[in-house]
Amino acid sequence: MFEAQFQSFEDRADRGASAPRVAALRAELKSRGLDGFIVPRADHFQNESVPPRDERLAWLTGFTGSAGAAIVLADSAVLFVDGRYQVQVREEVDGAVFSIEHLVDLPPHAWIIANLPAGTKLGYSPWLHTVDGAERLAKACDKAHGSLVPVGDNPVDAIWTDRPEPPLGAVALHELRYAGEDAAAKLARVQAEMPHHGADMLMVSDPHAVSWLFNIRGSDLPHTPVVLAFATVPRAGRPTLFVDLRKLGNEVRSRLEEIADVRPSAAFERYLAALGGEHRSLRLDPAICPEAIARLVVENNGTVVPGADPIASMKAVKNAAEIEGARTAQQRDGVAVTRFLAWFDRLAPRGELTEIDAVQALETFRRETGALKDISFPTISGAGPDGAIVHYRVTRRTNRRIVPGELFLIDSGGQYEDGTTDITRTIAVGPPTADMRRKFTLVLKGHIAIARAVFPDGTTGAQLDSFARQFLWHDGLDFDHGTGHGVGSYLSVHEGPARISKLGSAPLKRGMILSNEPGYYRAGTYGIRIENLILVTEATPVPGAEKPLNAFATLTLVPIDRRLVEPSMLTAAECAWFDAYHARVRETIAPSVDTAARAWLLAATIPLPRE
Repeated sequence: MFEAQFQSFEDRADRGASAPRVAALRAELKSRGLDGFIVPRADHFQNESVPPRDERLAWLTGFTGSAGAAIVLADSAVLFVDGRYQVQVREEVDGAVFSIEHLVDLPPHAWIIANLPAGTKLGYSPWLHTVDGAERLAKACDKAHGSLVPVGDNPVDAIWTDRPEPPLGAVALHELRYAGEDAAAKLARVQAEMPHHGADMLMVSDPHAVSWLFNIRGSDLPHTPVVLAFATVPRAGRPTLFVDLRKLGNEVRSRLEEIADVRPSAAFERYLAALGGEHRSLRLDPAICPEAIARLVVENNGTVVPGADPIASMKAVKNAAEIEGARTAQQRDGVAVTRFLAWFDRLAPRGELTEIDAVQALETFRRETGALKDISFPTISGAGPDGAIVHYRVTRRTNRRIVPGELFLIDSGGQYEDGTTDITRTIAVGPPTADMRRKFTLVLKGHIAIARAVFPDGTTGAQLDSFARQFLWHDGLDFDHGTGHGVGSYLSVHEGPARISKLGSAPLKRGMILSNEPGYYRAGTYGIRIENLILVTEATPVPGAEKPLNAFATLTLVPIDRRLVEPSMLTAAECAWFDAYHARVRETIAPSVDTAARAWLLAATIPLPRE
């Protein structure tokens, strides 16, 4: 199991294979009368995580990150990745084949305007681009005096001869004790909103929304228990669910057919064309819906009504059962991670461990809970300079021994039926340097600032993001990723619409669960990140307050390495928060760990020294 995980990653990151594959793609494009093609990391559902069958970008380029895109022209090729992957991409990708651009600073549409030769016919797959994304690309090509050409069958698939088969994981019902609301009630809530949307029908193109709406879970994606399916919800009457029927057992299908018409995935395109033929209007979210869906409706005389997906906000606000499940999952996960940290602290200073050893041990501790369904994403296990690679993935080729004098960063999570976890800890292996302590404490101060924040109802993540960065900024430092992302309930570890980042425009509502994960990365030396999950709650009443106030409750229960803290840099309030957090961790976790781990926990959570 472990070997396959590390080996599959290494196989995908094959630098030497990209040149002949790009050459084959260019030949295929020429035979189709195309001058170039855009290869995003995407599937038909616009998922962040995609099945192996849809890892076209990794297969073509060698880049295995979770976000990116490539443009291949007749005599050049460029790969776009964001700030998390600027180090990783140069290790995985052949620079003689692909030039590298920053996905945020110079996104594909901006690059096209500046670099696409006039007259170029640039191909793209409408299934792999959102409505908004395809519109940006088309406008960019027009400005460059080229043209964006839709293709029905993807040319990458034509040359990928050993492409994996589609996933066929069985669909399971998500029990009401975990979901907290039955599917019929959720559908009624959605339909109650639809008269305000001005359309006959709602398109549910996000599998996370489909899985939440129908209270189903699956295994179609690595580490994310969603069912790859589409659905439509009319203003009144029964919704229609499109799914590969081979995934449905008799009981699951019977339960679903009580509330919905269940049709095979192969019927979906014909259904959309028929809707258009009936001049029906379909509301869809242009930011997440593949353009192919809109095309099928409009080209058959239907109407598309653009608008935000109402299910996204409903799903993000957790109900009482989901919140209780999250607390239970975090406590269970906290026991596993604490056992791991005690084990790690015993062996790592001897130089006995590698990055892969740490991954294997942590997953083993989680599996020993008896409740783990899967990890929530591939564990990031970075020793020394590897910790500076924000989304580093260890392979047999890159595996480093963990040695004294380094920092070790481990970012991991678990999928449990009652909740999804995500936690990062940075650990000193042997005595840390003064520089390590200072940088860690700057990150910790930002983490505490978010944890202690009190803010008016309606505040967005963008308004809070600088709370986490301010102390680093004072030293001329920063980190090139968001401060926090939404987290699903036994769904994706990354969930919208809310996030704490410079681009976080969605209001933070009570019941939302987000991460709090500021960091600092010194390339080639070390990485620091401190991540807990937090719940948006009602703040303690403030006398004279003129607006409703919200705050965060920290859910994660695992010690933060106090050896890396410089107490003189903390205020009295920050010290109090840190000690109170450790007291809660100690009281909650200690009864559930063995004697050795308990002794380690008690030492790891003693109060900070005060001057």
